[in-house]
Amino acid sequence: MRVFLVAGEPSGDRLGGALMAGLKTLIPDVEFDGVGGPLMEAQGLTSRFPMSELSVMGLVEVLPKFFHLKRRISETAQAVLDTKPDVLITIDSPDFSLRVAKIVKAASNIRTVHYVAPSVWAWRPGRADKMAKVIDHVLALLPFEPPYMERAGMECDFVGHPVASEPVATPEEIAAFRNRFDLGDAPILLALPGSRRGEIERLAESFGGALRLFIEAHPGYRVVIPTVGATTELVKERVAGWPGDPVVLDPRYEGADQTLANKRSAFGAASLALAASGTVSLELAAQNTPMVIAYKLNWLTQKMAERMVKLDTVTLVNLVSDTRAVPECLLDDCEPAKIADALRNVINAPDAQQLAMGLTMDRLGRSGEAPGLRAARAVLDRMQVDYA
Repeated sequence: MRVFLVAGEPSGDRLGGALMAGLKTLIPDVEFDGVGGPLMEAQGLTSRFPMSELSVMGLVEVLPKFFHLKRRISETAQAVLDTKPDVLITIDSPDFSLRVAKIVKAASNIRTVHYVAPSVWAWRPGRADKMAKVIDHVLALLPFEPPYMERAGMECDFVGHPVASEPVATPEEIAAFRNRFDLGDAPILLALPGSRRGEIERLAESFGGALRLFIEAHPGYRVVIPTVGATTELVKERVAGWPGDPVVLDPRYEGADQTLANKRSAFGAASLALAASGTVSLELAAQNTPMVIAYKLNWLTQKMAERMVKLDTVTLVNLVSDTRAVPECLLDDCEPAKIADALRNVINAPDAQQLAMGLTMDRLGRSGEAPGLRAARAVLDRMQVDYA
């Protein structure tokens, strides 16, 4: 069986790596082709070009790279048509992925699967109907998503989220992490300003200002900042003046396993986290790390979002748990004083989020079959492929 996969950012690479591992478990001789990052490459993919080229978000950020992205869409779609895989699996990054699928569908009957349902319940409700024209099957991460996809005419399976089955850092791992990075027994504050260049450039100043105000009132905290290789140098530049003697975790000279172990240990060691909006809230919840979510967009993108977003929260922990336990400082509220106040409120009542984080992990499939394996089964079952 031949599978062509396309992922465009680190969270998609993580999903793709777990799915590939699941497919290899069920069909050992499966062959992979496509675009992905280090976790997918560790499962046997040779990426056709660096995945980091696709890690762009927001109208303003996309415009300067429009023609390059358009060329990559055409190249990727042509590679699918030339290799004729049994299935094309696109992973998140819908603005890129669905354009590839559209070209492929127009020229072939290759089956198309999209991993991660678009957030039609939050904004752009018409996207599901458009998506149904080019996607046969959707793999959903959240339990409430299948009805939206099925209503538009696509097959859809809730397969759980990989963070629900990832290991939690052990006390021994946390101790080794603290020793390696000379953190002693200081309380740790994680700073997670995103994985994309645009996010980091927009959020670094607000995050740094908020940390300065917080640490002035709570001296002794050390700041730890996990990064992805493509943006590590940018992060180092932007955090140079931050308080808390920042430790930047650089994955470029570590293997994939050690990089994940460092990140898991950092999350497990942290007393508190300040994070950009996104999947990272689920990663923090998996490690029981209390958090504040902060995010802002470029002016034009923000004005569009204000007209389109239909929810009063964007944090996945809040949505999945049906609570508002995680405080948010979004858009115009993403400024140092408000973020620092939110951090102080959380550290004064760190247990307030525990119930919501535990409920989130349960609803995402904790203690069940690994989501990557569930996703692999869903792909093969819908294709009526026999496997062990």
